[in-house]
Amino acid sequence: MKASQVNDMTVDQLNDELVKLKKEQFNLRFQAASGQLENTARVRQVRRDIARVKTVARQKSAAAKA
Repeated sequence: MKASQVNDMTVDQLNDELVKLKKEQFNLRFQAASGQLENTARVRQVRRDIARVKTVARQKSAAAKA
């Protein structure tokens, strides 16, 4: 997911995306633990996407309060 895509989302869309990414991260952890994970780089991508979504959501909520 690109930063420009995240910036175009609303706060509600960001929250929905965050829930989706958290579920994917949970599933990836299970796959890694059971030895079924094929694309190990996806763990890193999801972790960074979560951070990206959280950062933009925080910026947008701070801008709304100001």
